Amino acid sequence: MTMQRYYRAMTAVVLSGAATLPLFAGQAVADDAAACEPAAYTMGLRYQQQSAEVAALQRQGFSLATYRLKEQLEAHGDDADLAIITDLDETVIDNSALLARDIAECHDFTSWDTWKVWEREGEPTLIPGALAFLNYADEHDVSIYYVSDRYEENKADSINTLKALELPQVSDDHVMLLGPPKTERRAKVAENHTLVMQLGDSLHDFSGEFADTSLEEKHELVEDNAERLGTEWIVFPNAGYGGWSDAELDAWDAPLKMD
Repeated sequence: MTMQRYYRAMTAVVLSGAATLPLFAGQAVADDAAACEPAAYTMGLRYQQQSAEVAALQRQGFSLATYRLKEQLEAHGDDADLAIITDLDETVIDNSALLARDIAECHDFTSWDTWKVWEREGEPTLIPGALAFLNYADEHDVSIYYVSDRYEENKADSINTLKALELPQVSDDHVMLLGPPKTERRAKVAENHTLVMQLGDSLHDFSGEFADTSLEEKHELVEDNAERLGTEWIVFPNAGYGGWSDAELDAWDAPLKMD
């Protein structure tokens, strides 16, 4: 087995949660690992896919969303035409199996050149708590719109995937994919309904203000919109990918000491 194949195999084992990666022995192995740049995503993806903490945060997010939607239903009455908008990937459905496969093959998934095949052939799973929340909305006559940047050319495949997962209100009109900016798609929903809630894992899922901005500006916008968080905006964790992935870390300015 070549060192590259060894590394791919061990990465796949790690991401499955079946074992921990052994310490590398020898400069040749270390150099080989360094050559596989996508390995840098492994820790974040392991947290996203395997940790009970992320599953707890996801369930917590949908519990909060249910509570807030109940408040809106009570405030608007039975005759209100309420709607919610939710993102799909890493909000309602979990695509981490694709990312794990790509890392195991030492392929950088952030090029998104494997994503279209996944949309057509992949089998994502549901984010914990998503189905119960969406069924609650459906049972109370709240219109659900799935606004996602999945590819329009694969819309039939995405709709089939969502139907297979038994998600409610999946139709051509209610699944709004990549084409017009999300701002325009959200506005179209708001034209015909009272939009009371949005759910997503990326800040541009909520407002166009977050698009094409620096990390510093995003932090400022989060502060500016703090009152919306946990009320009309429900944010879900995604440690697998995002605009933050190349940011430099703030480190303690002190020499390394060990007791």
